[in-house]
Amino acid sequence: MYMHILVGKTLSHPQAINALFPLPCACQNLRRLTRLVTNIYDQELRKAGIEITQYGLLTALDIVGEANQKILRAGFAMDSTTLTRTLHLMRKAGWIQVRSGKDRRERLFRLSEVGKQQIRAAALHWQAAKRRLRKTLGAAGWKHMRSAVVRATNAAIQA
Repeated sequence: MYMHILVGKTLSHPQAINALFPLPCACQNLRRLTRLVTNIYDQELRKAGIEITQYGLLTALDIVGEANQKILRAGFAMDSTTLTRTLHLMRKAGWIQVRSGKDRRERLFRLSEVGKQQIRAAALHWQAAKRRLRKTLGAAGWKHMRSAVVRATNAAIQA
């Protein structure tokens, strides 16, 4: 039997579906969807001692090498407070290193060796979450979802 967590309650599959009432706008539906998908990834990543936001930032730094907070905030469309808090926790854990930029106010973030190890440790759990969602959606649904997310993201940027 599938079990879903919804609003702090564990519900069986039919109960969870019945609990999801229609919402009147795209924003509310998307926020609900992102909470549900985030829960799937967080359940898996928690096994590696990391959250989805932290994993995303680590992988972004792995790709770009080094970035300031402005670039990270824009790249994730994330508010400054959440980003500052998350970067602080990641620095405290030893996953990232910080150095001054062109002026003393700018801080540049990059992965530490411990951060690189954390990505490797968490990658298997991230893949497990991806497999769970992909299995439920099916190959065609997965491809359609990815395409729709890209289109919706681009539309939101333009709006």
